[in-house]
Amino acid sequence: MANVHLTLACGDYEITRPLKDGSVSPDGVDLTVLTDLDSTTRHWRFLRNREFDVAELSASSFLLAREVDLPILAIPVFPHRRFRHEFVFVNTNKGIREPKDLIGKIVGVKSFQATAIAWMRGILESEYGVPHKSIDWRAELDEDVEFVAPPDLKLSRIPDDKNLEDMLVSGEIDACLHTDLIEPYLEGNPNVARLFDDYKAEEVAYFRKTGIFPIMHVVGIRRDVAERHPWLPIELYKAFDRAKAAGVKRMFNPRVAPLAWWRYAMQEQEKLLGKDPWEYGLTERNRHTLETLIGYSHAHGMLKKRPSLDELFIDVSQGRKRGGHRV
Repeated sequence: MANVHLTLACGDYEITRPLKDGSVSPDGVDLTVLTDLDSTTRHWRFLRNREFDVAELSASSFLLAREVDLPILAIPVFPHRRFRHEFVFVNTNKGIREPKDLIGKIVGVKSFQATAIAWMRGILESEYGVPHKSIDWRAELDEDVEFVAPPDLKLSRIPDDKNLEDMLVSGEIDACLHTDLIEPYLEGNPNVARLFDDYKAEEVAYFRKTGIFPIMHVVGIRRDVAERHPWLPIELYKAFDRAKAAGVKRMFNPRVAPLAWWRYAMQEQEKLLGKDPWEYGLTERNRHTLETLIGYSHAHGMLKKRPSLDELFIDVSQGRKRGGHRV
């Protein structure tokens, strides 16, 4: 019998590259792997058009997709995580020296719903006392999944002929929570600075307090594909897990990257974050992280109710003491 052919859209990471180069593949599946897509485009095309069978997907948008019953399911695979303090930028002429100075300010975001923004907005509120409703939010993009904002939430979209980075430089907005490093900062524009000078120290302190290494993305599967091939979610999960293990093993080679202290960074990560901070599955740590994100999404008016994790993700267990390598 021929293998099932699937399209997978995902980032080109060390922990997914074995799926792209074919050194790891799900049992019974031939993959066409698409990596030449930026995250926001990939998420929009999957959620709006269902163009791919399987896709790396914004965790925040996935929560909304499930609430409005879009035909998309997910497995507990988390290809992308990132701390977010590094990506808060301010106009240096606005007197913003600490997080509470953001209260009453105009703050730009790529989209209100983006997972990166949801995390940092929640962290600003829970850890630094900056209520999300105290800010005038300006979004650049349409939302992956449309939602009705609460009436007391100040949220509007900027004109199509403008972008957040230019608006931050000119002072039309006071600050920006971004999904990535922005060009004016990289170019050394004097009007732009990070809010957190020592962002790493803030991120380390946040992890030590909360135990959270923020999950950005999940792996979504079109419902019709999962229903047509009930065995598929488990095989995909296993393949992603093997790919991650192969990618991490490769990174132990200090020749992989042109960085003098590459192995030191790996060792530092393990000492702080633990043996496998990129773990998949609904482990205790991952449940805590995902439930925190759900709490932020609910408190900020995107989710009407708080779903349980077991109803959000496909069960990839294979029974007690099963799934090992013994024949």
